[in-house]
Amino acid sequence: MYLGHFGLTELPFSITPDTQFVYSAASHQEALNTLLLAVRGGEGFVKITGEVGTGKTLLCRRFLATLGDECVPAYIPNPQFDARAMLLEAAEELGATCGDDDNNVHLVRRIGRRLLEIAQQGKTAVLCIDEAQTMPIPTLEALRLISNLETEKRKLIQIVLFGQPELDERLAEPSVRQLRQRIVFHYRMPGLQRRELDAYVDHRLRVAGYHGGRLFSAFARRALYRYSAGTPRLVNILSHKAMLAAFGEGSEEVCLRHVRAAARDTEGAHKVGWSLLGGFA
Repeated sequence: MYLGHFGLTELPFSITPDTQFVYSAASHQEALNTLLLAVRGGEGFVKITGEVGTGKTLLCRRFLATLGDECVPAYIPNPQFDARAMLLEAAEELGATCGDDDNNVHLVRRIGRRLLEIAQQGKTAVLCIDEAQTMPIPTLEALRLISNLETEKRKLIQIVLFGQPELDERLAEPSVRQLRQRIVFHYRMPGLQRRELDAYVDHRLRVAGYHGGRLFSAFARRALYRYSAGTPRLVNILSHKAMLAAFGEGSEEVCLRHVRAAARDTEGAHKVGWSLLGGFA
């Protein structure tokens, strides 16, 4: 691999969400602030949506890491369950004791008792659900049942849904309109702005141990933005492949031709860049 060639201690553009590499783009920080505000306000439901690769899972992990001792976090990464399985998963994450023969009504009661215990400790239960667009309609209805749990003064649990834009289509179904009406805060995550891409690339290189000059040329950075449309995951994929191409040539700089080669090898690259960048070498 190219680590030694570029003086790196680890791969700078892995697509695995790693909070060590978080770059606080304006939109990412705004989304995090929205989440923290909603939880502190006890609003009940929050929804974060964004296209594939815009950093929703990374935001979720950063949010969970930011929650202090006053919160009891629960995380469900793959919610493709039926209603009962969702309730069992939520109960386990929250530390509620459940029996194998519990039906949905009993599960909600047991979760409710656990949430009361958490509230009596002066804490807030926060349930984060990633890939929420994959949940069946009955499972969404089970979430609404959990959200009904409250005292006279406050909700007993805050539920945060992270999902692709298809989540909005799912919530538009008439059968889940009660849940949709309870979503007080919603944030749609955009990609990186052009001015942010340079800082994003430099930040990840620094975290990975790079101490040299600008590794990516100006034309290479311009190409990265055009081919990725600012989507962080695509930026990572293209940057990694471009560095491999540069390493293969023995080059100490990543140039436009390396990014173009990476784009040709990447299914999701935005081909709008071909004609716009074709005149540069």
